[in-house]
Amino acid sequence: MTHLSLPARVLRKVRAYAGKVRRLRRSLREADAHPDDAWARPHLTEAEWRVYEGMDARDREHACRVARHLLREHPEAEPEVVAAALLHDCGKSVRRYSVLERVLVGLVPNRLSRVLPPVGALGVRANHPELGARLLAHAGARPRVARLVARHHHPGGDPDAALLHHYDDLE
Repeated sequence: MTHLSLPARVLRKVRAYAGKVRRLRRSLREADAHPDDAWARPHLTEAEWRVYEGMDARDREHACRVARHLLREHPEAEPEVVAAALLHDCGKSVRRYSVLERVLVGLVPNRLSRVLPPVGALGVRANHPELGARLLAHAGARPRVARLVARHHHPGGDPDAALLHHYDDLE
C-alpha cells in the first residue's frame, strides 16, 4: 500500500471506526446474523469449510461481506485470497463471547488490544490472526490461506494480506 497523507489517513480511520460501529450494532444478537453460507461454501476446501462452520454466525456474515467486497473490486483475486477473506476471523471461534464482551472488545482499537494483557476475550481478539492460522493448519487448510489469515492485521509487505486488511477495515 502507498503512504497516505494525514487527511487521507484520518478519513480512512473515521471510515474504519464507522464500519466498526455498524458491525457492533449488527453483532448484538447471533440470531440476527444471516451469513450467506451457500455462497461461501464453493470457495472453501472441505477442511476450511469445517473451520468456517465453527465460526459465530456474526463473524461468518462479516466474512462474507469482506469476501464479496474484495471480489467486487478485484474479480481476479486468487481462490486462496477469497478463502482467507472468508476465514480471516476464524481465530475468534476458539472462545465464545458474551454480548457485553463482544461490545467492549469491539471498541478497543486493535493496536491497543495487542499491548494489553492477553487474557480472556481481549486476548482472543488481540491474537485471533495467529490463533486462526493455527486452527486452519491443524484442520488441514491450504497453507497459503493460513498464512494470509495470520497476516491480515499486519500484512508486512504482502499485497494479498494488505487486501484482506483493507477490506476487513471497510466491512
